[in-house]
Amino acid sequence: MTQPDVYRMIVRRAGAAGVATQIGCHSWRARGITAYLENGGLLEHEQAMAGHASARTTKLYDRRGEQVSLDEVERITL
Repeated sequence: MTQPDVYRMIVRRAGAAGVATQIGCHSWRARGITAYLENGGLLEHEQAMAGHASARTTKLYDRRGEQVSLDEVERITL
């Protein structure tokens, strides 16, 4: 499967799921890694599943802390 094929598949599936935000391969990968870690998965196991040579790379995809930031940003009213 080529990179453009993967991208088109992800866009199609996101649209079918009702995701209106533009999404790409890294968004999908980050969501999968975050979901695994949220459900008690170990970073070292996810590193192996993702094929990352370093746990630091896997941590770049971990979005668990972003919800706090988003909640804080939503407090801003104009």
